[in-house]
Amino acid sequence: MSADLSQLVKAYDVRGVVPDQWDESLAELFGAAFVQVTGASAIVTGHDMRPSSPGLSHAFARGAAARGADVTEIGLCSTDQLYYASGAFDLPGAMFTASHNPAQYNGIKMCRAGAAPVGQDTGLGEIRALVEGWMDSGAGPEPTATTGTITQRDTLEDYAAHLRSLVDLTSIRPLKVVVDAGNGMGGHTVPTVFAGLPLTLVPMYFELDGTFPNHEANPLDPANIVDLQKRVRDESADLGIAFDGDADRCFVVDEHGDPVSPSAITALVASRELAKHGGKGTIIHNLITSWSVPEVVKENGGTPVRTRVGHSFIKAEMAKSGAIFGGEHSAHYYFADFWNADTGMLAALHVLAALGGQDGTLSALVAQYDRYVGSGEINSTVDDQTARLAAIRSAYEDREGVTLDHLDGLTITAADWWFNVRPSNTEPLLRLNAEARDEATMTKVRDEVLEIIRG
Repeated sequence: MSADLSQLVKAYDVRGVVPDQWDESLAELFGAAFVQVTGASAIVTGHDMRPSSPGLSHAFARGAAARGADVTEIGLCSTDQLYYASGAFDLPGAMFTASHNPAQYNGIKMCRAGAAPVGQDTGLGEIRALVEGWMDSGAGPEPTATTGTITQRDTLEDYAAHLRSLVDLTSIRPLKVVVDAGNGMGGHTVPTVFAGLPLTLVPMYFELDGTFPNHEANPLDPANIVDLQKRVRDESADLGIAFDGDADRCFVVDEHGDPVSPSAITALVASRELAKHGGKGTIIHNLITSWSVPEVVKENGGTPVRTRVGHSFIKAEMAKSGAIFGGEHSAHYYFADFWNADTGMLAALHVLAALGGQDGTLSALVAQYDRYVGSGEINSTVDDQTARLAAIRSAYEDREGVTLDHLDGLTITAADWWFNVRPSNTEPLLRLNAEARDEATMTKVRDEVLEIIRG
């Protein structure tokens, strides 16, 4: 097929429509290129429940084996289960998933041994160049003298045992939890991870179905947690948890069915990780998490470090600073105990342990971590990202008591509020996040900035 890799290879992964943008023949080339760039003699692969995933994953394995690498296929898995295998076996890995994208999409998330990320600057650009070269020449990669082996191995029990070894849930009070897997990989992992814990599990949409018959597997969109919210109230459950398609992100609702902000979860888990490390340690948070995150980190003896948005920045900063934990507004949670990789399941276990370790409700527990009023992320389509950002800057830069920074887009901070506007890398969008000490101030700031953005 003739594929446009500039559309297919993103900043952190490969993602596109199957078979229009890519297919198994291209997956085979990616497998060969992955082995060549990593220099690996052995790799591990896994895949989600999308109809195209097994074929693409096995084609990648064939391409890798043709370059002499032994391939361990762990089959159906969540993305963090693939990271577990990469870390536990100390092998580069490839996960076939398009996360929360619609059914016709698929992709590859790649990592080096120990679950270290492969992004545009850490090997993905080289992989793309190799594949493009082979496609242009029509010759394909040279096979090696010896072909690698392809073997299958189930890691689900080991993955679950590893997670449970990191959070003690044995002495918690019994809890009733509704879990919405969205027909994604949470339906595969949750029964094994939760087995034997003092939990009454109410499962929703656990059937693996990559056509997503009930709702999109993207819990950050409020429309996709409506069913979970209602079920939590109907069941009088203690909480609800929703996973995205590849189950590397988790989203939490309290006993009333009200969403708990990922910033509050970041602060809660940070306080627990700091307690585990004697009140010392670095915690990473991206620049659009709530003010409450660095506040809670400092109150618990830790050092907060602010980064750009995006998992490659968080993981790089964690490796550099030796951080024990990191969290993002998008419900990605990163743990030093999990090879600095993101795992929504481990964050969920922390929430269950925190709730079950005391007698109060989840809403009461998270109130101490949820101190400000946020706008959520608001996207606006613009003709000229640079010009709109310049207009915002000129509107605020001369105001008294205001600071500006350009770590990621434009962040403007005052005593009672802050906002960040950053351009999308892939679409003509500006993304606004605002926060203030009260609702009225947040609304005023949000609307003022949107007026400039939308002109």
